[in-house]
Amino acid sequence: MNDDQLLRYSRHILLPEIGVEGQQAFVDARVLVVGAGGLGSPAAMYLAAAGVGTLVLVDDDDVDLTNLQRQILHTAEAVGRPKVESGRATLGRLNPEVEVVPFALRLAGEALMREVALADVVLDCSDNFETRHAINRACHAHRTPLVSGAAIRFDGQLSVFDLRTDDSPCYHCLFPEGEDVEQVRCAVMGVFAPTTGIIGAAQAAEALKLLAGVGTSLAGRVLLLDGLNMEWRSIGLTKDPACAVCAQPPR
Repeated sequence: MNDDQLLRYSRHILLPEIGVEGQQAFVDARVLVVGAGGLGSPAAMYLAAAGVGTLVLVDDDDVDLTNLQRQILHTAEAVGRPKVESGRATLGRLNPEVEVVPFALRLAGEALMREVALADVVLDCSDNFETRHAINRACHAHRTPLVSGAAIRFDGQLSVFDLRTDDSPCYHCLFPEGEDVEQVRCAVMGVFAPTTGIIGAAQAAEALKLLAGVGTSLAGRVLLLDGLNMEWRSIGLTKDPACAVCAQPPR
């Protein structure tokens, strides 16, 4: 790091758990953020502010007026623009040292596998089970840590699937693909804006901890937020020995 970086990130460097080595890990890291909406906005902003060297931002949507209530990566001037381009501009103003790689599409297949393989950590900030399961399969295949978040109404959910270890559960262990799981969207059910901020910021925190190798992650736990009463609940999660994704070693 140069002198300007040492000054910019000095409040991280002062933390003995992070120090120069941890901050250098942030600067050297490549993080994949899937979704530039309510969760991806605060997550990407905190990762950029923290100095993550390369942020790959993925979203196939354009900015809509209804997004602005909670998607703080975007402004009124960005309505109609691709979210990833709006996001790249905002993150560039926040920290010009961060390289933002935008993908204005829904990553799938080999493209998704390639980006997951290149990433040090993946943040799932998407809003549908199809994408979540595809990300989970790719992360398992490449043993890439996955930080998963969700928010609807006043409720939030957060977990880490540290697929570098053989005994780690995966997202499929929590929500098996193909089961009758109700999928609800903000456009139908509504969402309390700060809930997405709380969960998205927590996703960034978990990702940074993984990059620096500090603290205890949420691996093996699911954290549930009742934002209406501001209560947190932690639930243990173990690997499903019959899981269709992680019961077999990655190929």
